[in-house]
Amino acid sequence: MDSPLVKVGAPRTITFEARENDREEAEPPRSLIESAYRQLRQDIIEGRHPPGEKLRVQHLKDSYQVSAGTLREALALLVSDSLVVPQAQRGFRVAPMSLIDIEDLTRTRTVLECEAMRESIRHGDEEWEARVVGAYHKLSRAEERLAHDPAGVFDEWEVRNQAFHDALTSACQSRWIKRFQAVLYQQAHRYRRLSAVTAKVPANVHEEHRAIFEAAMARDIDAADRMLAQHIQFAVSAIKSQGVLK
Repeated sequence: MDSPLVKVGAPRTITFEARENDREEAEPPRSLIESAYRQLRQDIIEGRHPPGEKLRVQHLKDSYQVSAGTLREALALLVSDSLVVPQAQRGFRVAPMSLIDIEDLTRTRTVLECEAMRESIRHGDEEWEARVVGAYHKLSRAEERLAHDPAGVFDEWEVRNQAFHDALTSACQSRWIKRFQAVLYQQAHRYRRLSAVTAKVPANVHEEHRAIFEAAMARDIDAADRMLAQHIQFAVSAIKSQGVLK
């Protein structure tokens, strides 16, 4: 969960195209509501709509090229993701961010993701191993480029980082763990974006991933669990050291 440097961009005019950062977005959106939902979600995660910002439907519908009704439906979906909060008779705001929240999020994510990985190591077959090896290889290549161009490579790194974490836990059989894991990961992505604005590229980013990968391939559950837990804690430590949240 390391946080390379990246600059958060300004709001932009939106075009409807499939995103790659989330699990379901390998497929094209099935409706205008889903398109608006995906792109609003991405813009919130990437900081284009900062924490606490009022989301004015009449303004945003033009930027996202949808009707007011479609935008409200998309915002309602984002409420269920805990990225947007409704306000009685006053519309919607971007969910706030705080140290208490990231600490709670990280603690919960650590419990669920480590358990999913432990189950995957216990029961994963050769197909699981192949997924982990392939995801690690792609992540390693992105991390080689990350040291030279952190801002330019961050988006690619983020996609491949998530793919590696997904592969590690892909043999977990609990659909509820997977569902909550997906929600927690996108929330963690939002905090990584925040910490990455001022953080330098961590020198040990690849070494952490390599250690987790090798322990998983060796079926060393305790070592992999310990390393993954430490890895997930990085964003909290980075945010605390930067003083960007209270």
